[in-house]
Amino acid sequence: MAYRIALLLLLPALLFAACLPAATPGSEPAPRDESTTRIGDNGLLRATYISELDPIAINELHTWTLHVETLAGDPVTDAAIHVSGGMPEHNHGMPTQPQVTENLGGGDYRVEGVQFQMGGWWTITFDIDAGGMQDAVTFNLQLK
Repeated sequence: MAYRIALLLLLPALLFAACLPAATPGSEPAPRDESTTRIGDNGLLRATYISELDPIAINELHTWTLHVETLAGDPVTDAAIHVSGGMPEHNHGMPTQPQVTENLGGGDYRVEGVQFQMGGWWTITFDIDAGGMQDAVTFNLQLK
């Protein structure tokens, strides 16, 4: 009788464990680059962000300054920049629609309306079109 009770108690745990992915060497995700400076996907531009919040807080609307330059270090002025973002692991976007609201000069742009509603891995992408150059720069953030 005790054997049957132990089996009934153990069975759900075994079924649950069978649903988990097998841990094999090298299967851990690579660390995400959480640098505040990144080179674009096309290798044409480099961007750096500075958040007015340090550290970035959950559920707090805030502003970033985005600096855009060529790989040679020349500031990119008068760029058209589209902002998007979300949580790749949760398959949802941001709770706000951040926008570039001002060209500050010298390759700097004010980005308003940045907000993250929960902890976890976030990405925010800047699609940049400037002087015939098109590039996309994506930043990774791990928020707590």
